[in-house]
Amino acid sequence: MRPDTYMKSSNGQISIGGVDLQDLAKTYGTPLYVLDYHTLHQRMCRFQEAMASLHVPGQVMYAGKAFLCRAMAELVAREGLGLDVVSGGELVTALTAGMDPQRIVFHGNVKTREEIRLALTHHVGEIVVDSLDELRRIDQMARELGMVASILLRLTPGIEAHTHEFIRTGQFDSKFGFALKEGIADEAVSVALDMSHVRLDGFHAHIGSQILEGEPFVANAQALLAYSRSWWERARFWPRYLDLGGGFGVRYQPEDRPPELESLLARVKDTLMEYTPEGATPPELWLEPGRSIVSEAGCTLYTIEAVKHVVDEKVYVAVDGGMGDNIRPALYQAKYAAEVAGKPENRPEQVVTVAGRYCESGDILIKDALLRDPQVGDLLVVWGTGAYNYSMASTYNRVPRPAVVLVHDGDVSLWVERESWEDLMRQDRPLDLVTSLKA
Repeated sequence: MRPDTYMKSSNGQISIGGVDLQDLAKTYGTPLYVLDYHTLHQRMCRFQEAMASLHVPGQVMYAGKAFLCRAMAELVAREGLGLDVVSGGELVTALTAGMDPQRIVFHGNVKTREEIRLALTHHVGEIVVDSLDELRRIDQMARELGMVASILLRLTPGIEAHTHEFIRTGQFDSKFGFALKEGIADEAVSVALDMSHVRLDGFHAHIGSQILEGEPFVANAQALLAYSRSWWERARFWPRYLDLGGGFGVRYQPEDRPPELESLLARVKDTLMEYTPEGATPPELWLEPGRSIVSEAGCTLYTIEAVKHVVDEKVYVAVDGGMGDNIRPALYQAKYAAEVAGKPENRPEQVVTVAGRYCESGDILIKDALLRDPQVGDLLVVWGTGAYNYSMASTYNRVPRPAVVLVHDGDVSLWVERESWEDLMRQDRPLDLVTSLKA
């Protein structure tokens, strides 16, 4: 739930990575995203070591949609991970950071022609195809470029992980991929195998996010391998790569219990060996962790701007951020934990609702938060915000987006500068340049 380097003194001062959070707030302002290098590094190492312990070929592809900026892409490359991108913007970020294109996987259920051309001309490792229209477009554009595109087909195996419906993606009627039902996936495989400018390298399936059980992951592997076995028997096609996606849950609340990674992957390996037919080589296993690498490495700092007592003894603690920097509570009722910095243990605790600054009734960051003596001017720390906070941030109400800093062994590195009001206005143009309007 908290970064690995979390420390709290007897007077309530909180530090991450050897840096006092109140000092960070004074230097960089609030709201402020803070990432802990040690936690990031440990999570990346854990996935790589777990994969290596299987003694089968594999690759860890960090899911950039969880959190990506140039420095993060550089860190991913330095740590030896691959990178999963879902847009031209994420791809350009990765390329600018010096990421090896062959270690990039390009996802997304809608890729524009411009994005596909960008991926092809930079020879990304694999493009994950999500529709027949996209498949034909890739084949045509690869023909025009005189090349063969390497692809995976995204399959939906009919597995409904126990998570929120907005982040559940493995069911047959999902907007993602080709269903293993009614011949939908079969048609895609047949078309791909017949194309001259596309090489089908394997299959991908991502069944959802924030999954706190191991069984759905094993079931996903079984479904993909059973389907692969059917194509071996009918056409001697066997996947080179099998991408099981991500979705590994993290601790947002103390009671959250993510699955144990090493034992889970051991079960996946057993499945891999069981289904691989005689005469075929087991496919290389790919995983795409995002949230499980970056979520607990991050926290967000806010300044308490108001403490409002309303009817029925309800108390709102209003902060200087909200749904613009963390849309997840409003979008799918995500739950977070928080604490007030600088409050010793002898201060009284109070149940409050942490409210954001945006003009929406739904801008509530935390319901029923247990905070220690919250007062105007205090620093509120919300834990577990490394994933899908910065990456989903907006300028709603024309509020600039926060800065991002990395802390490590007492040092601070500015990864993303805070937006200013001038930044918000930079793309705007005055009315007299809109030539279609008449005076």
